Amino acid sequence: MNPNFIITTPLSATSYLMEDITELTLDDLCRACVAQADIIIELVSEGVIDTTNAPPNQPPEHWRFTGLHLHRAKVALRLHRDLGVNFAGAALALELMDELQALKAKLRVSAM
Repeated sequence: MNPNFIITTPLSATSYLMEDITELTLDDLCRACVAQADIIIELVSEGVIDTTNAPPNQPPEHWRFTGLHLHRAKVALRLHRDLGVNFAGAALALELMDELQALKAKLRVSAM
């Protein structure tokens, strides 16, 4: 998945393009997802989003996230809110969606 996002904050009309190289702090991700930090930390612990770019044993305040993390967190939170899926189930659903997307891309390439 390589989604790009445009986020408009409610306090301003400024929009930001969120790409994979954009770094978001935990606070930034919380604001963008309208979620508390403990929820984002739970998403990390359940494997919905990772902190592979952070050195081991770093506190959550030092974690950095990308636009892809933002997308995955929002999907997981939506699955949780709308369908009652727990975060481990959301991680599995996201993994299956990633796999499906990769298979579709292979089919498109082989069809050419």
